[in-house]
Amino acid sequence: MPTVLIIDDNAAVAIALDVLFSLHDIDALRAASPEEGLALLERSQVDLVIQDMNFSADTTSGEEGAALFRQIRKRHPDLPVILLTAWTHLDAAVDLVKSGAADYLSKPWNDNRLIATVVNLIELGQANRALQQRVQRERRQRRELENGFDLRGMVWQDPATERVLHLACQVARADVPVLISGANGTGKERIADIIQANSLVADGPFVVLNCGALPAELIEAELFGADAGAYTGASRAREGKFEAADGGTLFLDEIGNLPLAGQMKLLRVLETGRFERLGSNRERQVKVRVISATNADLPAMIRAGTFREDLFYRLNLIELRIAPLAARPADILPLAASFLGTGKSLHVGAEAALLAHGWPGNVRELKNVIARASLLASGAVIQAADLGLPAAAAPALEVEPDRDAITGALTRAGGVVAQAAAELGLSRQALYRRMERLGIARPG
Repeated sequence: MPTVLIIDDNAAVAIALDVLFSLHDIDALRAASPEEGLALLERSQVDLVIQDMNFSADTTSGEEGAALFRQIRKRHPDLPVILLTAWTHLDAAVDLVKSGAADYLSKPWNDNRLIATVVNLIELGQANRALQQRVQRERRQRRELENGFDLRGMVWQDPATERVLHLACQVARADVPVLISGANGTGKERIADIIQANSLVADGPFVVLNCGALPAELIEAELFGADAGAYTGASRAREGKFEAADGGTLFLDEIGNLPLAGQMKLLRVLETGRFERLGSNRERQVKVRVISATNADLPAMIRAGTFREDLFYRLNLIELRIAPLAARPADILPLAASFLGTGKSLHVGAEAALLAHGWPGNVRELKNVIARASLLASGAVIQAADLGLPAAAAPALEVEPDRDAITGALTRAGGVVAQAAAELGLSRQALYRRMERLGIARPG
């Protein structure tokens, strides 16, 4: 139940307010003096204060109320305060509202208006406190992540990414397979690297195999190795990825591309740690942590008969789902800043363009866009036009600089409209239209 503190030396006023609040499920504390009110604030949880402006007999200046308000504001800067005032010192109440008081009400007050004001302020205060608590919790969680784990230089700001990071670090030390799912370019290998770096085998090798980058007939040889003569062109024995990853982690990217024969052998290795090279009858034993990743719909592949269900459940003991970049927009600008070249920065129009784009290629596309813009931009500030993003992505990106911004840009550009337009993130034609609307003469 919310609590209101009433500070008023008139007992009748305090009782009337107490009764009014009780009818609306609001608890009330009462204090007859500023000193008593401040003491109650120190030991009680209060959502709002209603205070009188005068407390001494025959005093009407409002100075006592002003002093009390300043004390409350100093000790509890976010606590809403409503002033009860008489018309004789209305100006004093108005001045305090300008200084941060939530509202003022004249005596006698209107019950409906008072209750509406109190309820609104309490709800707003509760929402603000919840927001502050969430922000503080997120900051604390971020510090715990940064101080407690090796994040391999990971850049993030979005809560969706932080949830994946928390889970990745939580399961890193468990000797279980992990499946990382997400679209191409979302950063699956980076998450796998973080799991390895915080695992019990962090000092061991971290071996990567992209199952989608090899012909199906070569994937098994890459995984398990091959003896000489095992297949055409195998002139000598070769070690496979499992042997190379012994004592460490094997990251199998695009696991959905593994052929059924390879899936069966992979399942056996996961269950026993044993395998045979192609063309060999000798069994080998390894101890490998397997992390796999996919952008495919593995359940659909199971229904189609192209992926083994038993392997899926063996790989999927822990699944980390990485959202597309467009679904974690708070990551976009921090990532873009991390990709910028030395001495480069983003114009506000470029930032807006980045936020408006759909990023079908995810983080990989963002990295490429920033790298290209850093190379081709004519100045240190990257403009929206430098990004080369589709025009359809940014109808809301057109900035509307004011007169001072335009004249300043023209001055810095020595009157060259094209250069000023680039600084402002506008086309030359758009800048001319804006200059005409504002009555700015064309240079020369």
